[in-house]
Amino acid sequence: MAEKITLTKNDRLSVAWRSTFIQGSWNYERMQNGGWAFAMIPALKKLYKTQEDRSAALKRHLEFFNTHPYIASPILGVTLALEEERANGADIDDKTIQGVKVGMMGPLAGVGDPVFWFTIRPMIGALGASLAIGGNLLGPILFFVIWNALRWGFMWYTQEFGYKAGSKITEDLSGGMLHDITKGSSILGMFVLAALVERWVSIKFQPIVSQVKLDKGAYIDWAKIPNGTDGIKQALTDQASGLALAPTKITTLQQNLDNLIPGLVPLLLTFFCMYLLKKKVSPIVIIVGLFVVGIGGHVIGLL
Repeated sequence: MAEKITLTKNDRLSVAWRSTFIQGSWNYERMQNGGWAFAMIPALKKLYKTQEDRSAALKRHLEFFNTHPYIASPILGVTLALEEERANGADIDDKTIQGVKVGMMGPLAGVGDPVFWFTIRPMIGALGASLAIGGNLLGPILFFVIWNALRWGFMWYTQEFGYKAGSKITEDLSGGMLHDITKGSSILGMFVLAALVERWVSIKFQPIVSQVKLDKGAYIDWAKIPNGTDGIKQALTDQASGLALAPTKITTLQQNLDNLIPGLVPLLLTFFCMYLLKKKVSPIVIIVGLFVVGIGGHVIGLL
């Protein structure tokens, strides 16, 4: 019986270090596939001895891959475990490995942005900026050190977690744990993405529905507002008391839609794009179509 091939800690560290460059060869066709394959090379060289096996392994990891660059780490860990089991004779085919990657990358992608870009990084940046404003050189240095320590620590820990969890996944490829992980990731990812639709998708309709002339005294009479800071103060006070800024109240179609159900149109547009993707419409066609509709709508005064 052949000796079992095991990825050492140094092998996994090498993969983790290379994964920091996962965006290095980003492209519109397969996105992060080049960076992913680059990260996997040390492990593939260790696991497979012949040129044919290495080429086949590298080829299957050049398929489409795209997720948040830091969230790729736990997926890398699971994939390392699957490749290790396959190299040691387990009945794991290309579809299984690719299925795990695809099943995890989409749902987890929506977790990275709100956690890293919208929470952790702004908080650390605010800390560094507060020191830098006072002329303290420690501000940018502190930001650089803390951010990279947290980023690298998260990537290494989650890759190791995925690697250890992946070994258990291979014991039940028939559907148990693998199915639960994929399903749970999908639910979490869809929940996060749905909550972010209103933030990421923005549509504003310009057509005016009504124009109502206001009575005198219901709006600010700018001719009677004094100049300088006293005028600004009075205008702000009048506005706070409920006076309109102009003698005509204009109501747009967008305001009516927002009063009905805020975010309704962005949600419908998201569902429409999902429908087109389900019908195998190319994402490039959808993107170009959105550009055309957006520009055309702006030209005719609709958007």
